[in-house]
Amino acid sequence: MVIRTPNPSDPAPSEITDRALYLRRREFLAGGAAAAGALLLGACGGRDGAASNPGASDPAASDAAAGPGSDPAAPPDAVTPREHATSYNNFVELGVDKSDPMERAHLLRTRPWSVSVEGEVAKPGILDIEDVLRLFPREERIYRLRCVEGWSMVIPWLGFPLADLLRRFEPTSRAKFVAFESLHDPERLPGQRRPLLEWPYREGLRIDEAMHPLTILATGMYGEELPNQNGAPLRLVVPWKYGFKSIKSIVRIRLVEEQPPTSWSLAQPHEYGFYANVNPDVDHPRWSQRTERRIGELGRRPTLFLNGYADQVASLYAGMDLRVHF
Repeated sequence: MVIRTPNPSDPAPSEITDRALYLRRREFLAGGAAAAGALLLGACGGRDGAASNPGASDPAASDAAAGPGSDPAAPPDAVTPREHATSYNNFVELGVDKSDPMERAHLLRTRPWSVSVEGEVAKPGILDIEDVLRLFPREERIYRLRCVEGWSMVIPWLGFPLADLLRRFEPTSRAKFVAFESLHDPERLPGQRRPLLEWPYREGLRIDEAMHPLTILATGMYGEELPNQNGAPLRLVVPWKYGFKSIKSIVRIRLVEEQPPTSWSLAQPHEYGFYANVNPDVDHPRWSQRTERRIGELGRRPTLFLNGYADQVASLYAGMDLRVHF
């Protein structure tokens, strides 16, 4: 079952990037992607996206200033074409080249598949992916996706609130964070044969971020099942954070008391913080975050504070210095 649940911050349906354009985003990014470093390749979208490397020397990046919230002068959103999202990916478990994920997607067998939920829960257990699909009705959520590398998309996901799954296992009062792990299998994920990161890929959220209604587990996109190169069969989507928080091919969820280690924070802690909230006022050490390139558009647009979802999620960070907790 698929339920469409509108949200005040959702891009309008007319803003979703066209499916064909989405699949062709390689044509727009090929030049910048060739120069990106191997570590940077995996930083976006939990390995989903292009390493376009918009450096601070980019006049568009350095001259444009985007303040918190929506910019009325910003061009309207449009749904990104599916073709861009599924043919040009960062999924370093399948390889560091942009063509690797699609070319090697057949190696990632997603059946059988199960996800364990453990740690600070009253009822730890394991769910088969078929049980996940049966127990949790899917909704269509049209969300912006902003990459730390300076590009963005608008994607119609199919998924369900992460909170629905967590409540089934009854988190205890000691659960302060949620840790995620992806599949670790170098046969199915040949990129793991290289020591690019500490495998398996790991990510984490604070418990209130995880329980927020905007946070979903996605099992599909564009009205279809999630392609292997996009993190099948189960990936995290947190729309106000940079894409590298969106861990793919999840097999383990653990509720814990202490902040968990995360893959990119371990690899490059001065560049990729635990919170990873979209904040145009906090530059990446190597480039500005004030603007972004919407795939399928010419030029750049101002980056929105918390990716345009500030009205819903800014209260999560009341009293926090988001320059320190980046």
